[in-house]
Amino acid sequence: MAFTVACAQFAPEKAQVEANLDKIAELIVQASGEGADLVVFPEASTTGYFLEGGVVESAISASDLLAGLVRRLEGKLDRAVDALVGFYQSEKSNLFNASGYLQLGNQNKKIVNVYQKFFLPTYGVFDEERFVSRGHDLGVFDTRLGRMGVLICEDVWHSVLPTLTAVAGAQVILIPSASPARDFTGCHIGNLEHYERMISMVSEEHGVFCVNCQLCGFEGGKGLVGGSSVSDPMGEIIGRGPVGEEYLLLAPIDLYRVTIARAGQPLLSDLQSAWQDIRRLVVQIEV
Repeated sequence: MAFTVACAQFAPEKAQVEANLDKIAELIVQASGEGADLVVFPEASTTGYFLEGGVVESAISASDLLAGLVRRLEGKLDRAVDALVGFYQSEKSNLFNASGYLQLGNQNKKIVNVYQKFFLPTYGVFDEERFVSRGHDLGVFDTRLGRMGVLICEDVWHSVLPTLTAVAGAQVILIPSASPARDFTGCHIGNLEHYERMISMVSEEHGVFCVNCQLCGFEGGKGLVGGSSVSDPMGEIIGRGPVGEEYLLLAPIDLYRVTIARAGQPLLSDLQSAWQDIRRLVVQIEV
């Protein structure tokens, strides 16, 4: 299976769900016209990231997210297009930082999966756990394009989750993020370079594609970095978006390269072979 992924790096209007859904739909149409089969949007793309107590007014259900995009895309797509959209989710009276994987187009419009962020940062400028609940499940699922995994921002900084996602069969790991620029050294942005190192290492260790889509723009005086990137199963960065501006980054995904990478460096196979012992060791650890 080979397809084209697009990272829709953009700056949403703060807490303006309807206006942001308009923009998201426009970007899906544009990306489809440029050949994309899957469009990945950043974390919290329906509202902006730094909402704090405003999350409760701006959260929507996954079904409302699907319905809002289906309505806006009616008659504008001539083929199936998948989209991963970051949003604040309202579900059973709880709030989550979530990403919904949607199948769109003229037929079979549906919610394929909703992943709720597992690790909620509470340091520096971040205070997520005060305002949303933590997810408890892996985001690994089958799609018409292959087996996908989703990790939201902080999730990829903890190596255990990329490992579990790969062991569960993900061929492509989608990583929507909202990362304020920090750790400057001259013209270098430390956290952005860290993202590229992380996704490159995850890709090389587990033989997966990684697609990191970042918010850009300014929210509450904080500059969101942009600089989206895509890495292949050999750990090479095959696409980069610019820093600090809206951009549609397209990159080729050929899942046969996953097979080639894992055959040449069977680290994931070794991990899967030892899995029962790893589970035993985890149970023995007291935290």
